[in-house]
Amino acid sequence: MLGAGVVGTACAWYLRSAGHDVLVVDRQDAAGMETSYANGGQISVSHAEPWANPGAPLKLLKWLLREDAPLLFRLRADLRQWLWGLQFLRECLPARTRHNIVQLVNLGLYSRASLQSLRKETGIEYHHLGRGILHLYTDPREFEAAEAPAQLMRELGCDLQPKTPEECVAIEPALAQIRPRLVGGTYSAADESGDAHKFTTELARLCAQQGVQFEFGVSIIGFETEGEKITGVKTSSSTTIRGDAYVVALGSYSPLLVRPLGIRLAIYPAKGYSVTMPVRNPSAANTVSLTDDEHKLVFSRLGERLRIAGTAELSGYDTTINEVRCRAILRRTMELFPGAGEPREAQFWAGLRPSTPSNVPCIGRSRVRNLFLNTGHGTLGWTHACGSGRALADLVSGRRPELDFGFC
Repeated sequence: MLGAGVVGTACAWYLRSAGHDVLVVDRQDAAGMETSYANGGQISVSHAEPWANPGAPLKLLKWLLREDAPLLFRLRADLRQWLWGLQFLRECLPARTRHNIVQLVNLGLYSRASLQSLRKETGIEYHHLGRGILHLYTDPREFEAAEAPAQLMRELGCDLQPKTPEECVAIEPALAQIRPRLVGGTYSAADESGDAHKFTTELARLCAQQGVQFEFGVSIIGFETEGEKITGVKTSSSTTIRGDAYVVALGSYSPLLVRPLGIRLAIYPAKGYSVTMPVRNPSAANTVSLTDDEHKLVFSRLGERLRIAGTAELSGYDTTINEVRCRAILRRTMELFPGAGEPREAQFWAGLRPSTPSNVPCIGRSRVRNLFLNTGHGTLGWTHACGSGRALADLVSGRRPELDFGFC
């Protein structure tokens, strides 16, 4: 297993549960230290409308020169970025968007059920809250545009119900402060939230108890091959790791590793940001996880902390924190929940989300017969981690997954 983020660690758990001997390799000193470290914290089946949708091109034009835009293309002399952008525009077609929503809802429902079973089996603790996710709207046009995707999600089994402003406040009383600005919302009572980093570290501990081996602080250099088969993984420690099958779960770095094998993955890093701060006034802070679709932000309560995350910046592999974008997240938070948190103690973070143009991840067997892929989850890695790991364990074991999904 190459990668110990939430996707790789969950996959290791299910592979071990299927009876496989598993070795996980990661360049960090512990599990969950990169993209899984400070994400939005949502298990959000209802977040299944892709970034690429019929309304996206016009919004991109409007946001093009805004440093704090929810989705920012920072154009570079990078052929991969331009090709990804062209594919993104293709995925904005209505038929493609519908197809991608179906894929994401199917995977999301399966993954959420898998997480719930894992939690029941292990008793794992990660600041889990099962209070649903409320999508809130302050723009009538955004609220109206959300109805068609929500209707499709309901048809697929995601119970995303429209709510009046009064019903939104009843679900999350902290929204009473902005009641005059609310135009409505949609609510999925079955969705959840929790700390993805805490989940990953706890699951890694449970994996180790079950016999999974971890090698941390080891960078992966490339593969040794023989014909159409991987025979080993070359590492920075000058050692070669050998196994019967190999799983790439390296997030945004996956396409760089597999490119020499002739595998072209349409995955590009989308830098996402988060702000974490302590709760100052519990009565003013949200306890239900929220999504602000207009600003592409999510709000989760992690114990006595508030986590606000979102936006996307396509600027290559640069992980530098852009304070303008973080301040914009903080400003929107204080606008919606004045007095809820302590902005002077806010911690800013940025991580690279491995994004496909469609938002649909790459899960399955590659063209190299003993190399498997579990990557490209974009903004939904925490949501889809257990489902994609469980499905991939079935594929590695030669079984057909229960999941109706377009495996690669």
